[in-house]
Amino acid sequence: MEDVKVKVRAFLSRFFRKREIGDAEDIFTLGFVNSLFAMQLVMYLEKEFALRIQPEDLDFENFRTINSIAGLVDRLTKAA
Repeated sequence: MEDVKVKVRAFLSRFFRKREIGDAEDIFTLGFVNSLFAMQLVMYLEKEFALRIQPEDLDFENFRTINSIAGLVDRLTKAA
């Protein structure tokens, strides 16, 4: 799962260059996410990890932190 975190962190760093985000920091609370970015993140995850995010997975809790994103990717990868 650490590999997933590294990739997600690298993706996020392209958008948030002035701030390094910790694995447990809430990117929504920090004000870094808008609806367009949320869709970019979903598309990135689907492409990078060759998975399909279903409507029921589109819960803010799955995308709030690097840890929760990595957990989602891990669950979806194991389910495939």
